[in-house]
Amino acid sequence: MPIHRSRRFAFWLTWAAVLLAGWGGVSTSAFAQSESGIGDVRDSAAGSDISTASDETPARRRARIRLELAGAYFGRGQLSTALDEVKQAITLDGNYSEAYEMRGLIYDALNEPRFAEESFRRALQINSRNGSAAHNLAWFLCRRQDYARADEFFQRAADFPGTIALSKTLMARGVCQLQAGSLGNAEKYLARSHELDPSNPAVSFNMALVLYRMKEYERARFYARRVNNISERASAASLWLGARIEHKLNNLAGRDELAIQLRNRFGSSREVTALELGRFDE
Repeated sequence: MPIHRSRRFAFWLTWAAVLLAGWGGVSTSAFAQSESGIGDVRDSAAGSDISTASDETPARRRARIRLELAGAYFGRGQLSTALDEVKQAITLDGNYSEAYEMRGLIYDALNEPRFAEESFRRALQINSRNGSAAHNLAWFLCRRQDYARADEFFQRAADFPGTIALSKTLMARGVCQLQAGSLGNAEKYLARSHELDPSNPAVSFNMALVLYRMKEYERARFYARRVNNISERASAASLWLGARIEHKLNNLAGRDELAIQLRNRFGSSREVTALELGRFDE
């Protein structure tokens, strides 16, 4: 993975890990390239300034190397080693927003929610423009069903999209609203995310799920097919959702075709169990 000084850690919601109906899993972190490509934006007493290579102090350079190591260890699941590296980064540079953000991700993975939230908030205290940290804090809060506070931080992340793609924040915000039961808001954010990133199957899947729950089955079919019509994108969850949509539309041939794919490809999945029990209306 190439290293760039303007990369930040982002809590990526990959299409295979965007929860709700069986696309569960552990999301991973990655270095997120600054959208501007010209570096981080940081607050200063004189207003806002754009950091360039010459602004990096020797201490920050050493801290950045430690942070990159922490990210690599975190990506491999070596959480204790990652935590040790990020602690060293913070010792070298106590005003390194991204280091506190990484610490938050690690503590979250270690199931230490108090330390995780404190770390994300410290990252934002240091750099109020760190949209990636706001996004990560929002998702952290959403997973704890603190939907109102989560939405506040998703908005904050959207206000500073230079450190994480706006489409990803809108997708996560939509999924969070879906969990909260706010289908109208979920549709709004996912539709906007789809406009920005129409090829993302996670967005299409969650949009189909929202519309299915809203009983808008024809529209749900459109988004479900965007996933299921490309074999490598289809999952047990997407095929089962597609089958239920076709069932609602009384397209039994279409339903059965998806059911065959589901059985053949994901025979041991819980979706196949639901299929065999005929739970099409759940």
